[in-house]
Amino acid sequence: MPMIDAYIPEGALHSERETALIDRLTRILIAAEGFDPQNPAALAASWTFLHRPALYVGGAEADAPRYKIVVTVPEGQLDERGRSDVIAQVTEAVMDAEDGVWQRDPSRIWVFPVEMPDGHWGGRGKVMRLADILGRLAGADAGSARVLAEERIARSRAERSQMPATSMP
Repeated sequence: MPMIDAYIPEGALHSERETALIDRLTRILIAAEGFDPQNPAALAASWTFLHRPALYVGGAEADAPRYKIVVTVPEGQLDERGRSDVIAQVTEAVMDAEDGVWQRDPSRIWVFPVEMPDGHWGGRGKVMRLADILGRLAGADAGSARVLAEERIARSRAERSQMPATSMP
């Protein structure tokens, strides 16, 4: 159930390539969350918000498109390997969508996977916990969905607690 914010400058991609890119991003994320990318319920719950930024680099208009893809998923859906895979696959998908119009350069693409803490995902007018989402999209019974959600969230929190702290100057 990813929410994608795709920042794609106007005219960076041909219309049909952009549409195909958004479909590909959606399916990459659905698969990364462990669901079938063909599942109609998963597709219906996966939204992309397309933003058309004016883009400047170093205070001047950019000489080539830059892309920012922010992927928001419920806590527990992407571990370190999942985030790394998503970043790599999304970067490739964007470069493929350019179809050779621009130099194939991954440094122009930034991907930010963001996990929303459990209990902070809202939809349908209520809080949607990971167990609710897993039950709805995976067709699991409430007990199995709750156990799976607890395992994923615990793994995610343990991984974060092992990450080295970064200091800001």
